[in-house]
Amino acid sequence: MPELPEVETTCRGIAPHIEGRVVENLILRHHQLRWPIPKNLPELVKNQVVLSVTRRGKYLLLRFEQGHCLVHLGMSGSLRLVEPMTAPDKHDHVDIVIQNGMILRYTDPRRFGAWLWTAEPPEEHALIKKLGPEPLTEDFTAAHLVGLAKGRNGPIKVFIMNAHIVVGVGNIYANEALFLAGIHPKRAAGRISIARHSLLVDKIKEVLQAAIEQGGTTLKDFVGGDGKPGYFKQSLRVYGRAGLPCVQCGEELKEIRLGQRATVFCKFCQT
Repeated sequence: MPELPEVETTCRGIAPHIEGRVVENLILRHHQLRWPIPKNLPELVKNQVVLSVTRRGKYLLLRFEQGHCLVHLGMSGSLRLVEPMTAPDKHDHVDIVIQNGMILRYTDPRRFGAWLWTAEPPEEHALIKKLGPEPLTEDFTAAHLVGLAKGRNGPIKVFIMNAHIVVGVGNIYANEALFLAGIHPKRAAGRISIARHSLLVDKIKEVLQAAIEQGGTTLKDFVGGDGKPGYFKQSLRVYGRAGLPCVQCGEELKEIRLGQRATVFCKFCQT
């Protein structure tokens, strides 16, 4: 599933090519994603200028003069820029044709993404208004985590993956941040000291920033590429390494299921 660094890399990759440009056309090939795409979306954006491309959580926000497109990549979606006359494939569901001739193409084999429209400020949209703080901002602090964790007996890993607590800490990065912070993923969120919460906040920021920076190395190839940032090539310490030696102590990494997600950890380094 595309996580925050992928969405951020996508945002940075497409923004320079479509911001300030006029939409010549929007082509819908499949109206039903996670929610139906508004059938009048082509009329809503045609001849409008793309004023900005930003991100909130895992949503991409395409701002126009008369409203916003809210785009979510879902489980398998991607956005990429392709040359004019590039034939669409089976899972290419949406094209935004830019007046300079380039096409912003949305691909989603599982069709679990979203293309929605709002004429209101996007921060007031039902899907966005209750989201937690962005993890790479000053709003995401140990005090914030401690305050919301008070009295909670659920696992810390599930807690930090809750988008109402903090946005964008997906499964990969939750595994990695907890390992770096030395916190067992099953430890109750409400039973962690403020000092350990502070360390966890630092490690979440560190892991996400590193992933974004590694994804940024693909930006020069973004136009005409496959639209899939390359930061999964990063050196993961625990995720996907169950049964292998811990990079710190050499003991075998264990895997369990938490919140229906694969959770890999070191029982010696994480307590």
